[in-house]
Amino acid sequence: MGKIIKPSYPIEISIGLLILIFALSFFLSGQIFAIPRADLQGDYSVYFGMFLASLAVLIMVLILWEELLFPVAVDLQKEEVIFRNHRTKLKIQAFIYLSIPAIFGFIYLNYQIHEIRFYIWAAICVLVPVVGKLVSGINNYNDFLKLTSDVIEYKNNKKEGAFEIKNIQQITPIKDERDVLYKVQLSLANDSQVTIDLDEMELEAFYDSIEKYITDNYQSLIKGV
Repeated sequence: MGKIIKPSYPIEISIGLLILIFALSFFLSGQIFAIPRADLQGDYSVYFGMFLASLAVLIMVLILWEELLFPVAVDLQKEEVIFRNHRTKLKIQAFIYLSIPAIFGFIYLNYQIHEIRFYIWAAICVLVPVVGKLVSGINNYNDFLKLTSDVIEYKNNKKEGAFEIKNIQQITPIKDERDVLYKVQLSLANDSQVTIDLDEMELEAFYDSIEKYITDNYQSLIKGV
């Protein structure tokens, strides 16, 4: 089993934060319904609508806070290590995401609403997961970086390649201003160079693990910048 490399908060804190987010959302969600709070005692069905609106917020948070449901793990002791976007995670995220527009469609059809407030609330819950996680995950669905003792292979949208270690003269890890690895440059025996753009491959969670694997296994080829 791989080591978790992007842990979430302790489970008690995570659950506490989710409960707090749900409670605040439930309290605020009454604003989207066109029924004065004083009249809610006579229409308990509105509380179910508030529950649904708060549930949509909770689902949005779970998609954005993906390491809570999908902790990132990697086993660097294997002879072949593949770093890639978690496909099962993305499928589950997309599936549960569909419940968000379904919830707001149900509320729209069954309750009197303040339209502007409702549209703002719905737009946030529907659009933020798409912009924050789903689009990037889908765009990088097939991307991967494979590291072995014999070959370095990668795919990044339209760019891809496989390079035998014996044909690599030098490996240059490239770091950003935070001293975080985000690209790897390969200098080949035929005097050509290939840059693997990790920052374009939905691999942020693996940067440290990739650097460690390269350092441990290709030490004789490494040149820092």
